[in-house]
Amino acid sequence: MSLSAKPVFESPTRSATPALHTPEASNGEDFATCLVRNLRFSNHAQKRLQSRQIDLSPDDLLRLSQAVEKAAQRGGRESLVLVDDLAFLVNVRERVVITAIDPAHRGEGVFTQVDSVVFAAPYTSTPLSTLETKV
Repeated sequence: MSLSAKPVFESPTRSATPALHTPEASNGEDFATCLVRNLRFSNHAQKRLQSRQIDLSPDDLLRLSQAVEKAAQRGGRESLVLVDDLAFLVNVRERVVITAIDPAHRGEGVFTQVDSVVFAAPYTSTPLSTLETKV
């Protein structure tokens, strides 16, 4: 299966090889920025986000990325990541969001060929991007 995925944030120093471990912050960027930078969205996922008018805030992206990192640490390969009322199918090894599902498009709510489910950290009034994350 071939996926054409584009990074959420373009970076001239980004390697074409997906990270298979916890990303390391460098060049003065914080850990949260590094986590989000390593998460990509397939063309299909980008189209679903646009057609379903799903707008992800920087904190939503961080929560999604942290959930993908948790799945990777536990050996997940194809994960269903739940961020509030949104669901994302993610290829964990490649750090690629395959599709995005909102409540209006869940159908029967059955997801197959998934080896793990991760609930993203709950939303807090303090933006996650401002919290200090230790590596």
